[in-house]
Amino acid sequence: MSGVSDSVADIYEPFDPQSRRVAVRPTTAGLHAVKLGDPWLYDGSISSADPADLPAGSVAVIFDGRRVVGVGLWDPSSPICVKVLHSGGPLNVDRQLWIDRLEVAKARRGALIDDPSTTAWRWVHGENDSLPGLVLDRYDDTLVIKLYSDAWYPHLHDVVSAAQQVMPSTTVVLRCARRVTPPVGAPTDGDVLLGSMATGMVSYLERGLTMTADVRRGNKTGTFLDQRDNRRLVAAACDGARVLDVFTATGGFALAAAAGGARSVHLVDISQPALDVAQANIDRNRNVGAVRRCVVTAQQGDAFQVMESLAASGERYDVVVVDPPSFAQNEKSIPQALSSYRRLARAGLRLTTDGGLLVQASCSSRITVDDLAREMRTASREVGRSFVEVRRTGHAVDHPIGFARGAYLKALYAAVAASV
Repeated sequence: MSGVSDSVADIYEPFDPQSRRVAVRPTTAGLHAVKLGDPWLYDGSISSADPADLPAGSVAVIFDGRRVVGVGLWDPSSPICVKVLHSGGPLNVDRQLWIDRLEVAKARRGALIDDPSTTAWRWVHGENDSLPGLVLDRYDDTLVIKLYSDAWYPHLHDVVSAAQQVMPSTTVVLRCARRVTPPVGAPTDGDVLLGSMATGMVSYLERGLTMTADVRRGNKTGTFLDQRDNRRLVAAACDGARVLDVFTATGGFALAAAAGGARSVHLVDISQPALDVAQANIDRNRNVGAVRRCVVTAQQGDAFQVMESLAASGERYDVVVVDPPSFAQNEKSIPQALSSYRRLARAGLRLTTDGGLLVQASCSSRITVDDLAREMRTASREVGRSFVEVRRTGHAVDHPIGFARGAYLKALYAAVAASV
C-alpha cells in the first residue's frame, strides 16, 4: 500500500486478534519474569504454546497452571515470542485498551505537550509505556507510528483509531523496523495511513527553533527526539565557543550550539545528505541573531578518521560533542563497542581545549554510563589529558524507563584539564 488512506476504516485489518488466542505456559524462570512485570517473554522461556501456529498479533494468554497470570501479543517469528501487555490476570485486548494506554502516556507528557515552543515529542515509548514494540512520535500535526514487531499489524487499525480519538492528527505515517515483515497487502515502511504528504518533510519547533525531519525515509521516525534535553545543556555551554559536532545527523546539537552563542560550529558526518539537512536546519534559523553570527563549516567523512586527523593537525575546540549510533547491537559486539567508545574518547580529549567541555553520548542499551566513564578514563591515561566529570544524563520525560533493560541513552559531560 503506497497510496493515501482517507479514513481509519481504510487501514489494513487482516483478522480479529481477539478470536485467535494462544495458551502460553512459561518455564519457571519465564513465569517469574512475567510476574515481575517484564514485558518480554522469550522463546526459551516458554514450555508450551497451543496452538503455536497462529499468526503474529494473536492474543497470547499466559498461564500458571490453570490461572491466567498475564496477557500479551503473540510474535512467533521473534525471539521475544510474547510482547507482554499485562501481568496479574486477564485483560481484554481491544480498542479501549489502546485508548486507555494512550491517555496515560499523554498525561505523562502533559507539560511537554503544553509547551508551544516545542512541537515534536515521543507520545509512546514502547515497552516503557506498556505497549511493547510500538512507538508513536508527534511532529506538530503529523503522527508517526513505528512498528518494531509483526504483532502490531492486526491492531494497526484500532491503534490509529484510538490515537485519533485521544489526540487527532492531520497526517499519520507508518514506519517499520528492519526486522518487521509486512503481510501481503499491508502498508509498508513510509506509507501514509491518513491524510496526504507530497514528500516526507515536516517542520516542527524545538525550544523555539525551526527544524525539519523526513518522517517517511529519515532515521528512526525522522530525527532523534531523545537528545532534546542534552541539546539544551550543550547550548548553555556554548557562548563564544568553538564547537565540534561529530555524528551530527540532522544537526540538532549544531543548531543548539549556534543558538547558544557559539562563534563557530564544525559539523562531521559520514553522510553528505545528513550534512545537507543539518546545514538547512541551521540556515532556516538565521533569523535568530546568535545563529546568524555563527560560522558553520561541515566535513564529510568517517568520524573516527576525521577526529584523529583534526587532532593530529592541532585543531582544538571549546566544546566537543560526540553522539555516535549504537555500537553494541548484541552481546558479542560489546567488546568492540567499548573499544570504539575509547577510541572516540581519545580523539575527543585531544580535540578539547584546556578547560573545555567534552560530551560523549551512547545510545547502546548494552553499554552503561559506568562503562562509558571507564573507557573515557582509560583514554585519558592513554593521551595524557585528565578530566573532571561535570554531569551524567539519561532519558527525557517523553522517553521514560519502565523496566531495567529499557534504558539505552546516556551522556557524560567532562571538563577537560590541561595537558599533563
